Amino acid sequence: MTYERIIVDEPAPLVRRITLDNPDKRNPLGATMRREIMHALRAHDVDDSVRVTIIRGAGKCFSAGYDLAGSPTDGEPPAYQSADGLGSYPREVTETWMSIWDLAKPVIAQIHSYCLAGGTELATGCDLVYVADDARIGYPAVRFGTPDMQWHAWLLGPKLGMELMLTGDWISGVEAAQSGFATRSYPAEELEAQVLEKAKRIAMIPTDIAQINKRTVHRGMAVMGFPTAIRQGTELCALTMGTETFQAFIAEKDSEGGLTGALSKRDAKFGDYRTSEA
Repeated sequence: MTYERIIVDEPAPLVRRITLDNPDKRNPLGATMRREIMHALRAHDVDDSVRVTIIRGAGKCFSAGYDLAGSPTDGEPPAYQSADGLGSYPREVTETWMSIWDLAKPVIAQIHSYCLAGGTELATGCDLVYVADDARIGYPAVRFGTPDMQWHAWLLGPKLGMELMLTGDWISGVEAAQSGFATRSYPAEELEAQVLEKAKRIAMIPTDIAQINKRTVHRGMAVMGFPTAIRQGTELCALTMGTETFQAFIAEKDSEGGLTGALSKRDAKFGDYRTSEA
């Protein structure tokens, strides 16, 4: 398959790497990119020359989230076929990323700079998450809606998770590792080398063993109710789409100021993201 929105390479034996490749727009996770990510991961899962996959972003950041300017499916079947109707989109993206848990081979997220909204959902689906110390991880879309994949309480704990859900603020890579969203954090200049070294160590384990050990953790998550809670959240996300605030944001996005104007207006009072370099 020829990819339009990702680049696949092999930085070390038994290690494949997917690079999100739309840096001019901060690697938005549009339908085409989501399909291509999952196609590559599924191909790696049946390829004996691959034992682990790294996902990273090209350019200045990992990903600023879903492509709010594009169409939900780009006119093609989505990465996961959800039932039509209310909640179709949040179910589609959530089940897409959760399906990574069911792959045999480990998937690593390598995060630098911004990892926002849908970017955090992709990272949540990955088995390991390594971040730069100065990464900025958050879900600013809670300022007009509700996450598709509601990981906050599970990965940050109820109190910090609640704070981020009620503010849309971001945490640093160091905080993300301390709180449990990320596996570890490293200085930005060391991130790629550290991730590759960790991937090479994982690749020393044969897949027939690694897949069972991976599943033991995900089975434990299932017993704790994590997947069930994530799926419940998609219905809450769907309810948000009918609120006055959400509809006002969509109207703003479709107005003369466009998406950039709507996002800037959203964040202006907070003085962050698009409205501040701080």
